[in-house]
Amino acid sequence: MTPAEASRRTAEICALAPVVPVLVIDDAARARDLARALVAGGLPALEVTLRTPAALEAIAAMAEVEGGVVGAGTLLTPADVKAAKAAGARFGVSPGATDRLLAACEDEGLPLLPGAATASEAMALLERGYTTAKFFPAEQAGGVPALKALGAPIPQLRFCPTGGVSLKSAPDYLALPNVLCVGGSWVAPKAMVEAGDWAGIEALAREAAALPR
Repeated sequence: MTPAEASRRTAEICALAPVVPVLVIDDAARARDLARALVAGGLPALEVTLRTPAALEAIAAMAEVEGGVVGAGTLLTPADVKAAKAAGARFGVSPGATDRLLAACEDEGLPLLPGAATASEAMALLERGYTTAKFFPAEQAGGVPALKALGAPIPQLRFCPTGGVSLKSAPDYLALPNVLCVGGSWVAPKAMVEAGDWAGIEALAREAAALPR
């Protein structure tokens, strides 16, 4: 998969909804119900971060949910890429980008949303052929003003800002011409997941899915 093909695919995934849930899953047994609730609420693209031992099993379970497009976040190494693809991930997300990681995703045919927070990082991705990226950590890297400023000299790159984004701040990001969607964890609070409050999570997903862009 070429960088251009990867970016086209990630852009299509980002276009599915205004928000991509960023999920840290401790219990894979809850993954399928969580995915169903989010998809039913209008958020089909799901990012499961590889931060817990249950992550790969959770991705495998979510991959079976009709209407969902599950991806693996926090990809750091080529081994992460192989494991995520084998588990059923249909796209990947990384906090940054290295040549080895980009090459691994291209070789595995896994569309990647690579991270960038500076003009130099954005230019390096463009130079390789990527036109879709993750702006991370969004709030800590300057938030909406920083992303707006990046868009002036580098309008070719479109972003999914993630990191500290909330329901309150999401509309400001989504109003930027270089933003496709946002990544957020607020749609699946840990307490609600642990309580199995799928109706509550579906309601949060519906609220997020209705955000204008």
